[in-house]
Amino acid sequence: MPRPKIQRTICGVPANSCFKPNGIPMKQPEQIASDSDEFEALRLVDLLKMQQQHAAIQMGVSRQTLANVLKSARFKLMDCLTHGKALLMKNAPEEKL
Repeated sequence: MPRPKIQRTICGVPANSCFKPNGIPMKQPEQIASDSDEFEALRLVDLLKMQQQHAAIQMGVSRQTLANVLKSARFKLMDCLTHGKALLMKNAPEEKL
């Protein structure tokens, strides 16, 4: 049985809940789901240019966990861009106070 997932601090939310190839109805492309923690990791490290150590602290996870989340998020993003799949963004949880 896997360890339970610790709660992560998520501050950013995507502008849209789905990104898909142009001109293709939503029912046609294969769909890949992205977790809110994957979106947040990409936002902090790739968009805001934050170092992984600082991003991990902000999310409340270890640096290695952040690296694993980033690897998963980047793979899903490239899979969608390369193979014309739709990327579905799961809703972000409430921010931890």
